[in-house]
Amino acid sequence: MESTSLKTPLGIVTIQGDMNGITAISIAETSKTLIKEIPSSLQKCVVQLQEYFDGNRNRFDIALNPQGTDFQKRVWQALLEIPFGKTTSYLELSKKLGNAKTVRAVAAANGKNPLWIIIPCHRVIGTDGSLTGYAGGLWRKKWLLNHENPSTQVSLF
Repeated sequence: MESTSLKTPLGIVTIQGDMNGITAISIAETSKTLIKEIPSSLQKCVVQLQEYFDGNRNRFDIALNPQGTDFQKRVWQALLEIPFGKTTSYLELSKKLGNAKTVRAVAAANGKNPLWIIIPCHRVIGTDGSLTGYAGGLWRKKWLLNHENPSTQVSLF
């Protein structure tokens, strides 16, 4: 397993993976030391994440290899289907997966997502539109949602 890191507006991102795909992307506070060397198996991911943060990418085209249960993988696959700039609720995601009663299990699987940003768990909100739990902190979730769907309202004053 190889790893590298990338400085972003939200902190230091650590990327792990190999030639089989990216297995983990996580965020840390900016006090973490950057890994400057980028293994060839992770270069495409680093470039695409940088493009995302620069506002020049709205979908990712890299091999993914997240580790989890079959149920978690089904939830993560459903997350990949949420369009850029859009949100869904945990309840709607549960219904899409075939059982509204699994809403808590879906939320738990969402929270175990090992591929921050690429599998867009930040696009899942409460049924009432509230920003509910986010492993990276609600301020990051809000930033990501605003980044993907910036307000076009012009200030009058």
